[in-house]
Amino acid sequence: MIYPLGGFLFGAILGLWRAKAKGGKMLDLLQWAAVYALIFGIIGLFILLFIDRSYQ
Repeated sequence: MIYPLGGFLFGAILGLWRAKAKGGKMLDLLQWAAVYALIFGIIGLFILLFIDRSYQ
């Protein structure tokens, strides 16, 4: 269960970093963080499902 949460946190940090590198304001930082967090959270969920199904 750690993969989706880890992906969510990693995505949020990566989104903040990318928006800050592009010179974004506070709302830009929040939007980029939310989008990246959702993307990486979903990727983490698929990784978790793949690992869970491969052991059964």
